[in-house]
Amino acid sequence: MIKRKKIIIIGNGIAGITCARNIRKKDENSEILVISGETEFFFSRTALMYIYMGHMQFEHTKPYEDWFWEKNNIQLLQAWVELVDFNNKTLLLDSGKKVGYDVLVLATGSVPNKFDWPGQSLNGVQGLYSKQDLDIMEENTAGISHAVIVGGGLIGIEMAEMLASRDISVTFLVREKNFWDNVLPVEEAQLVNRHILEHHIDLRLETEMKEICGDDSGRVDSVLTNKGEKIECQFVGLAVGVSPNVKFLKNLELDMGRGILVDRYFRTNIEDVYAIGDCAEFREKPGADRKNIEQVWYTGRMHGETLAHNLTSEDAVPYRPGIWFNSAKFFDIEYQTYGLVPNERKEGIDSFYWESDSGESCLRLVFEKQTEKILGVNSFGWRLRHEFFDKAIHEGWNLERVLTQLDKADFNTEFYEKFHKSVLAQYNAQEGRNLKIKKSSFLQRLIGSRA
Repeated sequence: MIKRKKIIIIGNGIAGITCARNIRKKDENSEILVISGETEFFFSRTALMYIYMGHMQFEHTKPYEDWFWEKNNIQLLQAWVELVDFNNKTLLLDSGKKVGYDVLVLATGSVPNKFDWPGQSLNGVQGLYSKQDLDIMEENTAGISHAVIVGGGLIGIEMAEMLASRDISVTFLVREKNFWDNVLPVEEAQLVNRHILEHHIDLRLETEMKEICGDDSGRVDSVLTNKGEKIECQFVGLAVGVSPNVKFLKNLELDMGRGILVDRYFRTNIEDVYAIGDCAEFREKPGADRKNIEQVWYTGRMHGETLAHNLTSEDAVPYRPGIWFNSAKFFDIEYQTYGLVPNERKEGIDSFYWESDSGESCLRLVFEKQTEKILGVNSFGWRLRHEFFDKAIHEGWNLERVLTQLDKADFNTEFYEKFHKSVLAQYNAQEGRNLKIKKSSFLQRLIGSRA
């Protein structure tokens, strides 16, 4: 029988809420309290942009009905934690109230980065991560005509799409040679460059912001670039990444790096204190192609599931993240990545790249040169079946086996163009081969197209 404990989780994002739900599935007795100053109820953070664009209301972003939490005996408290007393196992809230715990789970998420630009504290300058950031953005962009976004990542492209949906013109400053080329190989990065420009965004590559200038009222009115240009604007979106939200934990007994240092079981250096999600930093990378800090929705969910198991079982298991996966959207082009896809050439690794005639879809298959074992995949404008490539990479399929079964990887709907024949035709032409799509057996056709 599981001993009754008081478990407090700070943070109601995907990691914290997944942990709470999975603890409750196995432990009916322990008290579970989730504390968050951001919102009372869990919501889908990836949907914030669609609230701004008018596609949905905030109520639509909540995966669970409000009654769900009381029914499952999970307490919610909207409050900010000001201080943690690890010795006495108590939290000090912004209301002045103290709350005790037996087990503490830190799932405090991230905050937008700032890099000490002159003028970054002016009104109309902000990042985008939280519900509060969205509310401020509503105020900051009301009635404006032009915005500048700084930083070439996923948050930046979301902000550009949000602003464009309200007919606010955007200048996008990206210091790299191509968009997101610290992650994407050059061909994919250039595909995204073109797509951004096609959506009438003023993309300025190899351009950095040096200063944010303001008017007499303390509001932004322009930015200065490293090329000596002054760009007039009424809003500046800072999209230069995020960092673990751990400022309130600094100078305490907790071992810290950029985030809260944890082992593969999410244990910190303090007994009964754990960290998961964006704020956690693994002491050792959880995999060869993984990072010490994982700031992706699906890894946050896996963190929560793993820790919940370990808190409710005598048979603790280490975090095993499996094959890397991520997905995003660049305006109307979907992006998926699996496994290892380096942005630059690496010794012993090669890739096959295909791009559609329209230049709006592409596929990259990364493989070991010597064995041709598949290592990773990038796709733009082509929705792939997650289970197909997860299996292919995990089992070490060779390149040609993947190519001859690409039809089974296709998850595009019937109204989308099928690309697998074009991919195989290009490969055959390049390599002097005569490969054909492998036909499914009767049993495979009967149970579906899964490889």
